[in-house]
Amino acid sequence: MTNYPLIDVLQQYPQFWLVSTALLSLLVGSFLNLVIHRLPIAMQQEWQQECRVLLELPASNQQLSSPALASIAWPASHCPQCQTPLKAWHNIPIISYLFLRGKCAFCNTSISQRYPLIELLTASLGLMIAWLLGPSIATVMTLLLMYMLVALSFIDLDHKLLPDQLTLPLLWLGLAVNSFGLVTDLQGAFWGAVAGYVSLWLVYWGFRLATGKHGMGYGDFKLLAALGAWLGWQALPVIVLVSAVAGIIVGLALRIRTPPTDPQMPFGPFLSVGGLVYLLWGEQLWRFFGS
Repeated sequence: MTNYPLIDVLQQYPQFWLVSTALLSLLVGSFLNLVIHRLPIAMQQEWQQECRVLLELPASNQQLSSPALASIAWPASHCPQCQTPLKAWHNIPIISYLFLRGKCAFCNTSISQRYPLIELLTASLGLMIAWLLGPSIATVMTLLLMYMLVALSFIDLDHKLLPDQLTLPLLWLGLAVNSFGLVTDLQGAFWGAVAGYVSLWLVYWGFRLATGKHGMGYGDFKLLAALGAWLGWQALPVIVLVSAVAGIIVGLALRIRTPPTDPQMPFGPFLSVGGLVYLLWGEQLWRFFGS
């Protein structure tokens, strides 16, 4: 088996492993805020551009010259209200928000509390994964999975959208990671991807034929396929059960609190929760259900 000197060092100094993972996840959380905000906007502009081409309409002022994913890196971070480019010290996770008292340094517009909360959530999840799974290449890979799930969950909450630009690379990355047997074996990963997609596809069409309505989107199929590719087919029953129970509880709580104005509720965040629950406590859950 291949030795990794850095992993060996981190195993000798677990405190450094935990602190470094938490700080890295905090920085990644700041980047995820950018992805969550910019990617759906760029995708919408890309769709509008394609529609204009198909309908032979004049190009709009928001003509895109590069794919939607490129919008994540360019232009540089700026205030969405006054468009002023931000200084480096304006982008320090959490600290900048507290120092600026939640307002833009240039136009004094309030900054959403969700930005530091996403950074804290990502750091907390990263710390939990690092603590429970320990330093290893597999843990580093599962951190990537968690980062992608956070981005997908909040995009789905905002737009009821699970972009192919994230779900499909996540699926292929899971198969690539498990070709080395890091999280599960390749056979389990392959059939996990197949079963994850087909199972929700069958549920979707069964519901649509019975009611004439759309119960979920195709992005949910791809996300569950990606989770199957990462965690194996054995994870799928637990993921679906946890996500369904969480969805029912949240749905009922929202109905009791306020009458729903939109009958559709994004399912991606609940699938992500189910995947993370299995990732961290899958063995314990199987023992619980098997006892």
